[in-house]
Amino acid sequence: MPLVPLTQLLHAARSGTHLISFPTDTVPALAVRPDRAALIFAAKQRSQTKPLILMGGDSTDLWPYVKGSEAELALWQQVAEQYWPGALTLVLPASDRLPPAMNPTDPTTIGIRVPNHPIARHLLSLTQPLATTSVNRSGEPPLETLSEINQHFPEVLTLHPQELERLEEELEPESSLQPNNKTPKTSSGVPSTVVKWTGQGWEVLRQGGIAWQG
Repeated sequence: MPLVPLTQLLHAARSGTHLISFPTDTVPALAVRPDRAALIFAAKQRSQTKPLILMGGDSTDLWPYVKGSEAELALWQQVAEQYWPGALTLVLPASDRLPPAMNPTDPTTIGIRVPNHPIARHLLSLTQPLATTSVNRSGEPPLETLSEINQHFPEVLTLHPQELERLEEELEPESSLQPNNKTPKTSSGVPSTVVKWTGQGWEVLRQGGIAWQG
């Protein structure tokens, strides 16, 4: 049964036994424990040349997975403070803490992001960072509804609608504390903007939900 309560979803995420899905500010995420990332590649029939994104509930959970000079780290954190939580993925040099399964063909880099969605951030704060991507077969459009996800990926665990409603109500005060009260409750349907640190500056790999001005 793919529709599950929060406790079961968290257990699956922490143990790495199942793929899970949850809403984000862009498109719903397909997620798993980072060292079990091969499950995502298999389910999506995804080329191993296309790395996954490491998503966290807070930027402090993500910095241990990257490495750089003091000046670089300061710059990256400045960018993160400007755009996170939000639809911007930063592709940075990876530390040795990152499981190679996240980026099989080039484990020296990793994309990281903090989503601007209260339920996503709450779940990620309880699981720690997860390997994520959109929910779809490789080359097909991202699935955006629970019914679509359950139909096409019956093995993926998703939160029961009643659990989603309960979490929305519980996390409402947190949402109101976000800058300008702009934390969305629904997905935009637009993937994140992806920028890569080249060592000298930023290269835009994908223009998405954030207008990059780096």
